[in-house]
Amino acid sequence: MSGAQGQVRIERLSIHLGEGAQRFETVKDVTLDIAPGEFVCLLGPSGCGKSTLLGALAGHLTPTGGSLAVDGVPVAGPHPSRGLVFQQHTLLPWRRVIDNVAFGPKMKGVPRAARRVEARALIEEVGLAGFEDRYPGQLSGGMQQRVEIARVLINRPRLLLMDEPFGALDALTRTRMQALLLRVWERIRTTVVFVTHDIEEALLLADRIVVMSARPGRVVEQLAVPFARPRELSLVTEPRFVALKRHCLQLLHPDHEPPALDRLTPLGGPRPQIGAGWRFAT
Repeated sequence: MSGAQGQVRIERLSIHLGEGAQRFETVKDVTLDIAPGEFVCLLGPSGCGKSTLLGALAGHLTPTGGSLAVDGVPVAGPHPSRGLVFQQHTLLPWRRVIDNVAFGPKMKGVPRAARRVEARALIEEVGLAGFEDRYPGQLSGGMQQRVEIARVLINRPRLLLMDEPFGALDALTRTRMQALLLRVWERIRTTVVFVTHDIEEALLLADRIVVMSARPGRVVEQLAVPFARPRELSLVTEPRFVALKRHCLQLLHPDHEPPALDRLTPLGGPRPQIGAGWRFAT
C-alpha cells in the first residue's frame, strides 16, 4: 500500500446539524491540511464536533459551508478509498472472521481464492491467525476491533478515519491496540485521522495533534509531536511528554485552575487519620 496518496485539504469548513429550531452549528470555520501518510489526532472535549468532522471526511455528512477534498477530489459521498473504524465494531455477526475481512473484495468481484489469501494475510497482520473461522460473538472486544481494522485495511484506503476506536476497551487492551495500530501503520503508511479525547493516546500515536474547542468546534492549536518512532509506553513518564500533556490540558480547559492542596478539608470534626474521607472545599 503506497503512502503517496491520502492528502487532505479542509478549508473554512462549517457544519450544522438538526432542523428548524433545533438546528445548531457543530463545526465552525475549520481549515486543515494533512499530508499523505501523516497520522493526525483530533483532540477535544466530548461534543466539540470531532466525530462530525470525521463524518464529513467519510462523506456521510454534508458541510454547510467551506470545502473538503482528498487528493484534490471533493468529498461528495462515501468511498472505499476512505475507510472508517468506529468505537463499536460493525462486523456481520453471521459471517466468520475471514468472510468479514474479505467482504469488501467480495463486493468488488474479487475471486474467492484471491480475496481469502489477502484476508488471511491481514488477519495474521493484526495478530488473529488461528481465529479465521470464529464468529464475531466468539471474540473479545479487542479481537473484534482487530477484525474491524483488517476489514477496513483490505480495501487499501488512502485515508483511514478512526472514531475513538479503542474507547470502549479496558485500559490494558487499549494499550495493546494502540501498539498494534502503530505497528500496522508504520508498515502501510496510509493517512490516518484519529478522533480521541484522551491526551496521552494522542501524544503516543500522532505526528500532529489538532486541538479543537468546545462546540462549535474550531481549531485552537496544532501541535507537532516531537517524539521519535517507534514509541514505547514508557514515554508517558518523560518530562517532555508530561509538559506537552499539561499544555494540552490547558488548551482544553483554559479557565480551569487545579485546587491547591491547602483547600482539602476533612468531612467534618477533627482532622482524620490518613485514609479517611476527604473532599474539596466549596
